[in-house]
Amino acid sequence: MFGLGKPRTPLGKWIDTMGITQEELAKSAGINRDTASAACSKIGYIPSPIVMKKILKALREVDPSVRADKFWNL
Repeated sequence: MFGLGKPRTPLGKWIDTMGITQEELAKSAGINRDTASAACSKIGYIPSPIVMKKILKALREVDPSVRADKFWNL
């Protein structure tokens, strides 16, 4: 069960529906687990451009049509 009782950002909700854990996201994106956790659960959190690029690169392995504006207000 993913996302049970936790506040989730659009990114967090998306990885929950895709069956990806935050730890898997962190490993595939090459980012710290704390950063992945913040990106998935802190409402209003916008990662640095470098981290955002790493996250998007990892997500595009699952869904090539993913865009940054789906997850963050840019």
